[in-house]
Amino acid sequence: MLVITGVIFLMTALVVVGGISLRAKEKSYLAQETELKKQIDEEKARSQEIDDMEAYVGTDEYVEEIAKEKLGLVNENEIILKAK
Repeated sequence: MLVITGVIFLMTALVVVGGISLRAKEKSYLAQETELKKQIDEEKARSQEIDDMEAYVGTDEYVEEIAKEKLGLVNENEIILKAK
């Protein structure tokens, strides 16, 4: 009878220790899941910015902006004033 009680106690202790270990792993996995969801949201936002930039690069406005900025070109009706 004492042996049976000891075995039951040992099995109960193993189940409790296993449960505690599983709860710790669950907390770790939940934290990791939260971090990964945050990264996914950031990458979706970055992807949207890239898509927007890609659309903007194809416009005449972008070409004009780059021509003015990099090449110093101006429209016919613009007057450039330079400081001495």
